[in-house]
Amino acid sequence: MAKSVRSPNRLLALLPSADFEQIGQHLKTIELVHETVLFEAGDPIKRVYFPHSGIISLVVGLKSGQTIEAAMIGSDSVVGGSSALGGGLALNKGLVQAPGVASILDVNRLRKAAAASTALRETLFRHEQVILVRVQQAAACNASHTLDARLARWLLRARDLVGGATLPLTQEFLGQMLGVRRTSVSLVANTLQKAGLIKYVRGRVQITDLKGLKNAACECYGAIKATSDRLLNSS
Repeated sequence: MAKSVRSPNRLLALLPSADFEQIGQHLKTIELVHETVLFEAGDPIKRVYFPHSGIISLVVGLKSGQTIEAAMIGSDSVVGGSSALGGGLALNKGLVQAPGVASILDVNRLRKAAAASTALRETLFRHEQVILVRVQQAAACNASHTLDARLARWLLRARDLVGGATLPLTQEFLGQMLGVRRTSVSLVANTLQKAGLIKYVRGRVQITDLKGLKNAACECYGAIKATSDRLLNSS
């Protein structure tokens, strides 16, 4: 069947045209403003986000005030898609990490469309598998790999989603996402900068040597990317 090309969101673009049309007419476009909190953990899911650009981070908060990123959502993903499969509450805090644009949809419309469309249900289910794989791999990565390799992996994933080599990220924000102190991020970022892999200036990280950064990253970047592509493109 012909695939829909009506949405810049790659997950929606996987749907056959007829299935996309069930929700396409109800989509609204909004701006994703940097550092906006879209929802808190435990909030009822009222609308679903399909990013066209930018990045939404799903983060876990600890009693100490520390936050750790559980998943990074961009144009190949959806935020709140599990609501159509039975989940009614947000499991994590949703935070706009990099500004962009997204389509939004009322959660009840998504549930109705998913009930009527096998293709949509299967796409959402495969996406949830992808998120689980990413979370599991990230947990293993955080426990086993050095901070410089983890930072390289994280920057590569952010680059894939932003679609460019310049990322609007402060060291404090990077520390929050990686679950480490800002001073630790500063030291590691300085090491990558001295190696000529990145350039950090005034809250922006520029990747200056993509090949070198890939070599510096741990195996998790390639493993997550390969598994995600395989699951989302399976029929």
